Amino acid sequence: MEDNKPRGDGVVTGYGHINGRLCYVFSQDFTVMGGSLSETHAQKIMKVMDKAMLMGAPVVALNDSGGARIQEGVDSLAGYADVFQANVLASGVIPQISLIMGPCAGGAVYSPAMTDFVFMVRDSSYMFVTG
Repeated sequence: MEDNKPRGDGVVTGYGHINGRLCYVFSQDFTVMGGSLSETHAQKIMKVMDKAMLMGAPVVALNDSGGARIQEGVDSLAGYADVFQANVLASGVIPQISLIMGPCAGGAVYSPAMTDFVFMVRDSSYMFVTG
């Protein structure tokens, strides 16, 4: 695991404007370790969600993840706890929009379930509740 540290850790974060309105976004990259969430991956998501809350802007999540990165054990699960807490704190404060882009499992399903809107791609998106 120490030798395999992909750049960006499988999640791309950023912000921009949609129809002139500020919006924050993160996108999980399934081609990097199945889009699995690591401690670093969670920290990047937390930063973008914190910024969205600070600015009062919506956050859009493009989910394509197999869930927790089990190689990291408890650290990965703690990362999900932080993301879930951010979902709860943002609820009713800023719009949270999730897009399920492919098969998602575990925490990659629980977080979108707590958002305001969930969109799925016909014939390629699946939500597997596990645990």
